[in-house]
Parts: sequence; structure tokens; C-alpha cells
Amino acid sequence: MKTIYSILFLVFALSLSSCADLDLYPLDTGSSDSWYKTEEEVKASISGLYRADFFPIDGEHWTDNHQSRDRLNDFTAATLNGETWDVKTRWQNAYKSIARCNILLNKLATPAEIGISEEKAELYRAQVLFVRATQYGILTSCFGDVVWVDSEISIDDAFTMGRTDREEIMEKVYADYDRAAAALPLSYGTQQELATKSAALALKARYALYNEDWDIAAKAAKDCMDLGCNELYPDFGELFLATTHHAKENLLSWPYSLELGIHSESEGNIQGYSPRNRGGYASEYPSWDLFASYLCTDGLPIDESPLFNPQKPFENRDPRCAYTIVEFGTEHCGVIYDPNPKVTEVYNSISGKYVTNLDCKSGSQYASYNGLLRKKGVDESYINGGSWKVAYDRVFVRYAEVLLTYAEAMIEQGKIDKSVLDAINMVRARAYKVDYNNGAAYPKVVTTDRDKLRSIVRVERRMEFAYEGLRRMDIIRWRIADKVLNTPDYGLLDKDALVSKLVDKNLWFWPETPQIDENGTPDFSPIYNQGLCRIVTRRQFDASKNYLWPIPSQEVITNPYLGQNDNY
Repeated sequence: MKTIYSILFLVFALSLSSCADLDLYPLDTGSSDSWYKTEEEVKASISGLYRADFFPIDGEHWTDNHQSRDRLNDFTAATLNGETWDVKTRWQNAYKSIARCNILLNKLATPAEIGISEEKAELYRAQVLFVRATQYGILTSCFGDVVWVDSEISIDDAFTMGRTDREEIMEKVYADYDRAAAALPLSYGTQQELATKSAALALKARYALYNEDWDIAAKAAKDCMDLGCNELYPDFGELFLATTHHAKENLLSWPYSLELGIHSESEGNIQGYSPRNRGGYASEYPSWDLFASYLCTDGLPIDESPLFNPQKPFENRDPRCAYTIVEFGTEHCGVIYDPNPKVTEVYNSISGKYVTNLDCKSGSQYASYNGLLRKKGVDESYINGGSWKVAYDRVFVRYAEVLLTYAEAMIEQGKIDKSVLDAINMVRARAYKVDYNNGAAYPKVVTTDRDKLRSIVRVERRMEFAYEGLRRMDIIRWRIADKVLNTPDYGLLDKDALVSKLVDKNLWFWPETPQIDENGTPDFSPIYNQGLCRIVTRRQFDASKNYLWPIPSQEVITNPYLGQNDNY
């Protein structure tokens, strides 16, 4: 059979039983002629819609939160194009999912033929509408205007459909989420990972926020908050560990299981996050930009707080700093972590002995290039006896995002009241493990100034959601990507210079405090200009085009009616 490239053709082809040789039907979805005959087949097909491939999470390495030694990627080198793997895969997977949703919705239009009640059919429709709405939320966030398909289409239509305005699509997305939320339950009473009412409202709020539909975002978030069944997990650091499964805060997640042979990431990725003192690569780690963005315990940025000491950069910081980045001189994965090049031996509590410090430049030239190491979610389970297999829950949306979405959407509308401050303070107080009403126990937000609150919520999101895939869309929608991704990645000097210029002069770790802007972004150029740090990579972002992704090249070639986004 002739190879079919266009994903829009695939939307049509999914309805044809003769296309089985294209491997379009996984085990959970047969052809439309032979499948969907029973309720069990419908349920299996719906479960197939909730596979993780259809709910992609943006890479942290696409942002200013992360470094990968001296490597850039298409997002940080401004080389994104229609052949980029992530571009093609995201488009294709979304439309595969949409095609299957449309077929299911068509079959569910006549539930009597399947032998189910109208009430049961509406629940199943809600689960499918939730998935379809999410696919379009993902697509519009990446590509802007995309093709709207809500039914099975003919082959002629498949090759002649153009793109629909993003605003028009989002109106349909909101309607799908509303219908889904009306029929979905608060819980399934089991650990089954399907959409709930909370998840539908949370993602409606997310994509409304991404589209600056502030009133819709605020209402959806508030409706989710008012359900009364959602809560923050009490321990921020524990929330992300592999030992924590099915946390109530997680509104849509996928639990992985080593017993079932399903682990969360590739072994190479896991080693990249793990310390060299335990056999890891320490090749993937937080940026100085992220480290500098964490507030001090007085609620002030490091360039304003009298509590900050650049030679002791973890002291007096928001607790999420040390939950996300390994604090120097503390035990991590059984070994003391210290990137100071003069600390040539560190204590290994597993062996009970001091060992060569491979996580500093004296011990290894490949130690973290900026001295930092990720801690969020990383513990002994990552090493796992040297197998580098870990099974943590893959979280797509959690309740903390709902609270900060509500706050941001209300702030942008100028509707600032106690509920806005409470939403921010609930998230912040949880990091300190205190009740948000106890203002003496944490830096409670009390200002009602709109500009100050805008800055506060942006920094709060960065501290709260690092390594959860939300940073890329934050810098895109705030239109600051051209600033934060056109600055260098900074790191440590080579060993001898590091010792002579910083350590021996008591200027380790940072020789001075960087200035922080209103978005929580630091400026390390004065330190670099003094020769006290080095540029590891030079990130790039082309504001003339990179705020949107290109339409995949083969899609444009196959269907010229799609057009292409500007300057690609």
C-alpha cells in the first residue's frame, strides 16, 4: 500500500478496516467495523486514549531552568524546524488521538447498539471529550491555528482542510471540557487513571490561561477549588518521590510499576540526574538561573534580601530550593554532595567510608559544569542497585497549578481579593509545612498591588513547578522567552582558576549576588565580566518565529492548504 504521510489522511484512514497493515490499530482499538460492539470494547478503547504518549510533557531542557553540560537542543539553539522530532511527534500523536476520539463519539451516539444506557454512554462520551479537548489545548499551545476535526472525514476533505483560528478552536475546547466536567465523577473509587471532574476543570483552566482568557481560566479554576475534594499534599519534597503514588494532589497522573516492568524514564536519563559519587553521570542539572530565582525566607528575591549570602547560597532560602537542588554539604543518595574542588573526599554512608569526591572538578572533569545537581524526585530509587530503573508517578496536572492559575487569572483581570492571596499562600505555606493562615511561620503574601502580585505569582510558579514541564509555556505566554533564552548558560571556572580566584579568596560559591528582574531572572554578566565564571553555552531564541512551532514539513507538503507559521 502506498505510504501515507499526512496525519489528516490518517484521521480518515482510522475509520477504514482495510488499513490494518498501516498498524493504525493498537490492541485497544480495532477497526470501526469489527470493534466497538460491546461495552468492554468501548472501555478498552477509552483506556487506550489515556496512554501517556497522548499527554506529552514539555522538556525542562527546552527552558532556562536546566543545563545539559555544554549541549543545546532545537529549542535552546533556535534551530527548531518542521523536521524536529518533537514537532512531528506532537502533531501526529495529537491527531491520532483526535481521530480515535471522533470514531468513539460516533459509536457512542447510538448506545443502544452497544447495549449500554444513555447515562453510561454520557460518562464515556465525557471521558472521550476530555481527551479530545486536551489534544486541541496541546496543539494550539504549540502551533497556534490548527485543523479542527470533530468527525470522521472523507479522503478528499482530508487533503483540502485548512487551519481554523485558534480562538474559534478554543471556544469548542471549552465547550467540550464543560460537557465532560458535567458528566465526569469526582472519583472512580479506585486507582484507575481516567479523567475526573477535577481534571477537566483544571485543564480547562490551564489552556484558558495559556490563551489569556482570564475570566474563563479563573472560573474553571475556582469551580475546581469549590469541588471540595482536592487538597495539597502536606510534604512538597516527598510528593515527587517514587515511593509516593496516587497522591490526592495529582489530578491526572500515570503510576509506573517496576513489578510490571514499566519504568518512568530511560536508564540514560536517570543516570544523567544522578550523582557521580554513586555511578551517575551528573550531566543533567538545574541552571544557575533557576537556583537564583528562589526567594529568601523573608519572601524577598536574593538581591533584595539581607538574609542572602552568595557564599552560602542555600541558607535562608525558600524550602523548595533545597527540595529541588541538592544543598552543598548534605547527604544525597547516600553520599555527601559537595562540588567545592578542595573537598577531595566525601563521606559515603552506605560503605561507612570516605571516598574520592567525583562530584567536584578535582575528582572528575565531567562533574556538574555549574556545581548544581537536581534533587526534586531524585533519591536512592534512581540508582536502584545500579539498574537505573525507577517508577515514579508521571503527573500531568496537580492541584497546586489550579490554585496559582486562579491567582494569576484574577490578577490579570485586576480582581484582587482575599481569595487570590489565599490561593498563593496555600501553595507557599505548604512548602514551609505550615498552615497558610499562620502568617508568622512563612513569608505570607499580603500586598494587593497588581504589578507586585504579577511578579510574585510568576516567581511562585517557577519555584513550585521546576522539572514538571510548565516552564516552557510560562516563558512563551509571558513573552519573555526572547529575553531568558538569549542569555548564556553560566558555570564554574576550570579547577585551577576556580581554586585561585574563588575558593582561596573565600568567594565560593558565587563571588557576589546577581541582580534579579521582576520575572525572577538573574543577571550573571557582571560576574562573568570579572572573569569569575564562564559561559558554558550560548542559548538562542528567534522572537520572529519561535513563539510558535512550525507545522511539520511533511504535513505542509502533503496538504498545501495548511500553510506554515511565520518565518519557518
